[in-house]
Amino acid sequence: MSIIAITTLACMVAAFLVCGIPSGLIIAKHSKEHVDVRTVGSGNIGMTNVARSAGAGAAALTFLCDAGKGLVAMLLCRLVVANVALGGDFAATSALGEYGWVCTLLYMCCVLGHVYSPYLGFHGGKGISVGFGAALGLYWPVALLMLVVFLVLAVPSRYVSLGSVAADIALPIISFALGIRGLSLIPICVVTVVVAFAHRKNIVKLANGTERKFTVHKSGGEGGHE
Repeated sequence: MSIIAITTLACMVAAFLVCGIPSGLIIAKHSKEHVDVRTVGSGNIGMTNVARSAGAGAAALTFLCDAGKGLVAMLLCRLVVANVALGGDFAATSALGEYGWVCTLLYMCCVLGHVYSPYLGFHGGKGISVGFGAALGLYWPVALLMLVVFLVLAVPSRYVSLGSVAADIALPIISFALGIRGLSLIPICVVTVVVAFAHRKNIVKLANGTERKFTVHKSGGEGGHE
């Protein structure tokens, strides 16, 4: 194997392990509610379930940590690959660079690490927050357009899952439109399939009209529709 392949593989493992850290679970357990989000609501460790079970502050911190670990993992891993295998050429590891496939493989591992957390028996979140943060390190216009798609649908409807699924489906389309092509696009398509599968129950509920709208837990009372 070439030095770039070995370095990329090592960084893929690192990205998977870093992004597998269950931020939402840790934050909710140490919030004033002291709740294990796996046992309440949807049982998911992501921002939405944290908001419903532990409140807005814990949810905001969860989003920042999930997005942050994706961004940091992407940038650090790209930096390692650039310095170890490419003579310090960081630009070559960008999604549109000569080694764009390195960037998209790292992106894929960030999302997979969160969805299949090795610290929780390969169960985890649904990949949206970490996917957004990692997309900032992939190619920031992709992240920005994904956010627009998410907000346009999630805010007026209050269905976070609707915005999430739409942004997920838009990911490969946006990536292609912005110039990510060929082999570099394959890991992005894998992410789309994985995240869609993670949202399969939400998709069914949306289709049946039984999906819950976004709510925030209020201390001393029940979280519910506002």
